[in-house]
Amino acid sequence: MNIVHKPSNMPAVSNTAGNFDPFRTMRELMRFDPFAEMGTISNWQSIQFNPDFEVKETREGYQFRADLPGIKEKDLEISMTGNRLTISGHREAEKRDESDRYYLYERSYGSFSRSFTLPDGVDNTKVAADLKDGVLTMLVPRRPETQPRKINVRANG
Repeated sequence: MNIVHKPSNMPAVSNTAGNFDPFRTMRELMRFDPFAEMGTISNWQSIQFNPDFEVKETREGYQFRADLPGIKEKDLEISMTGNRLTISGHREAEKRDESDRYYLYERSYGSFSRSFTLPDGVDNTKVAADLKDGVLTMLVPRRPETQPRKINVRANG
């Protein structure tokens, strides 16, 4: 059984006991306002900014990448305590005119904070971070003694 949700302001299709009038149906559909159900942005104040992260392990250490569009370097804070990496920041909302009517508002603003627990063996004194074109790239290197190394095998004889 398929259930289709019809917005409250969408007219019902006219088809009563075989008296289908395609012109009436078209007039009713043309009056349909798909944006009326959305209301205004004032109802959506709780949109939270939560940037996406990518973490991968490389031979040298751990690489972090985060999409941080619109965040300035001064609004970003990165700290490392032991093996816990914390990245936090803030993106300010743009000023809006109260007379503007928004039909769609998917951009989010506010503060965020993400923490990552790294395995033992990272060198937290040599963490490098770069913010370029709205993408944060960080490398948390491994200590040299914990990096994989090749062991040569000698043959006897």
